[in-house]
Amino acid sequence: MSSPVIIFHRLAAREFRLARSWYAQRSKRAALRFIEAIEVALQQIAAEPERWPLYDHKTRWVKIKKYPYLVFYRSTAEGGVIIMAVAHAGRRPGYWRRRVAAE
Repeated sequence: MSSPVIIFHRLAAREFRLARSWYAQRSKRAALRFIEAIEVALQQIAAEPERWPLYDHKTRWVKIKKYPYLVFYRSTAEGGVIIMAVAHAGRRPGYWRRRVAAE
């Protein structure tokens, strides 16, 4: 069985870019580690999308190791995965839920 295709909601992609830039402005090493931590989370999601806890609206989440970020995602009817948010764990909880309702 092949891994599901993972795509980013356009706003989640923007959040990832902004967080990466924030870390890069402070430390290139921290930015690289952040990218690696996100990539590990995406690999884990691809390997076992149903493993992670439900949040709501059939959305699941993964905590990024060593960084205060959560990745929220949904499985699609076609067997893929949509990353709905790359959200800072301590800011504006649930702000991204409008994206799920719009789908």
